[in-house]
Amino acid sequence: MSKRQNHREEVFVKILDAAEVEFGLKGYNGASLQHIAERAGLPKPNIIYYFQSKANLYKQVLDQTLTGWNDLFDRATVEDDPAEVLDSFIRVKLKNSFEKPVASRLFAMEVVSGASHIGDYLKEDLRPWFVSRVELLEAWMAAGKMRQTDAASLIFMIWATTQHYADFEAQVLALSGKDGYDEDDLMRIGDAISGIVLAGCGLTKA
Repeated sequence: MSKRQNHREEVFVKILDAAEVEFGLKGYNGASLQHIAERAGLPKPNIIYYFQSKANLYKQVLDQTLTGWNDLFDRATVEDDPAEVLDSFIRVKLKNSFEKPVASRLFAMEVVSGASHIGDYLKEDLRPWFVSRVELLEAWMAAGKMRQTDAASLIFMIWATTQHYADFEAQVLALSGKDGYDEDDLMRIGDAISGIVLAGCGLTKA
């Protein structure tokens, strides 16, 4: 990769990171390209050059969030061990919630408000992915690799449980008497969620 390509990539990531924080704090309507540019330490025209509009930048931020959440599960096939895949999926999702809570809350805020800015994305991009993952789970069930259950509800349950630690971070920390999450929490909570989900699916991790 050339120095110019490296620079473009660095600027692209810097803008996305700044936009994630700005949108997370102010929502879509409250955020502005000017404030995102200031947070990124870049001129506003750079934002427009890379993303064209606030709406497109917002969708890119949400898409990046979903890709980070689901990447591991996205690559799983019927030949894989469902216990290994689901355990890893849960732990990666939980780690993202610990490390990038703003991104999770931003997505939750968008969906709760009616998904007016990403409705087409949910139907045209996320739904085909979701259907394919339901089909994978059902294939594992048909092959006797895991207990019969409602595959769609299982995915929703994993999303909801892991994202709870980001979306309701203030409540979790207050009730736990903690100021923040640490590595021990990541391991302990990951073990608990994974153990409950795998047991419900008739699975055990080797």
